[in-house]
Amino acid sequence: MWFRNLILYRFTQAFDLDAETLEEKLAEKTFRPLGDMEPAFTGWTEPLGKEGRQLVHTVGNCMMLCARKEEKILPAAAVRELVEARAGEIEEKEGREVRARERRELKETVLLEMIPRAFSKSHRQYAYIDSWNGWLVVDTATASRAEAFIDLLRECLGTLPVVPLQVAESPDAVMTEWLKEGGVPGVIQIGDEGELRDLMEDGAIVRVRREDLFSDEIRVHLEAGKRVMRLALTWEERVSFLLDEKFQLKRLRFQDAVLDEAGDVGAETAAERFDADFAIMTGEFSRFLPELITLFGGEEKDGFS
Repeated sequence: MWFRNLILYRFTQAFDLDAETLEEKLAEKTFRPLGDMEPAFTGWTEPLGKEGRQLVHTVGNCMMLCARKEEKILPAAAVRELVEARAGEIEEKEGREVRARERRELKETVLLEMIPRAFSKSHRQYAYIDSWNGWLVVDTATASRAEAFIDLLRECLGTLPVVPLQVAESPDAVMTEWLKEGGVPGVIQIGDEGELRDLMEDGAIVRVRREDLFSDEIRVHLEAGKRVMRLALTWEERVSFLLDEKFQLKRLRFQDAVLDEAGDVGAETAAERFDADFAIMTGEFSRFLPELITLFGGEEKDGFS
């Protein structure tokens, strides 16, 4: 259950629902299988999967949630091909051009015919609420998926006072300065991967992997005005990640020191293993994220704290 990506949201006021109340509200939209004519459905499911019975899994001050989306697979090429075939038949039979509006209607008809026969796929989206720190932490690399999760949660709660966490100083400006100055103050180490970009429209992009980011070659790019848009970082040899210009963390990996601690926990069941990993992961984040935010001047606007 270790998170692989992080998009952070800040509560602008205290989240004061307890787990039992939150459970009742989420239960209004639990996940269910798709109906024959439904293209997609999203609902809440147990974070523990088959091992759990609750929609809200609580460890300490943190509540883990899991949204599951199931959708029918309708290949765009197959839909387009069938629409073109139907349009061609009409044009040949009636001796006229099928215009845009009629093509849209044909497409709707084709989709309705294909949906009942289509295969489906599902995706689980995990996130947790940290009521102590005032965060909503979503495990995704895609902002649209994070917003869809929030929309679903807001639909059940009626309101959800969260905003994307913003740091005071521009991430790309700070990361660029780190490379120019030769390092990061504090407990963050720079890795061997990054992306530099010219800020001009259609400017050049330089992606580097397994390279010394303090080399003369990189310095030339920096002196030419390129900015660092992504940078591989490691915190205290415990958590490594790729930080981008939107202050989103991608390809998160917990290092051996953390995994060894998790392995030393005497968990006998899947539920106990989940609880132990969840507690260790959120504990790391509660120490690591404030230090990272501080390196970028703190938060731009104070939310709930």
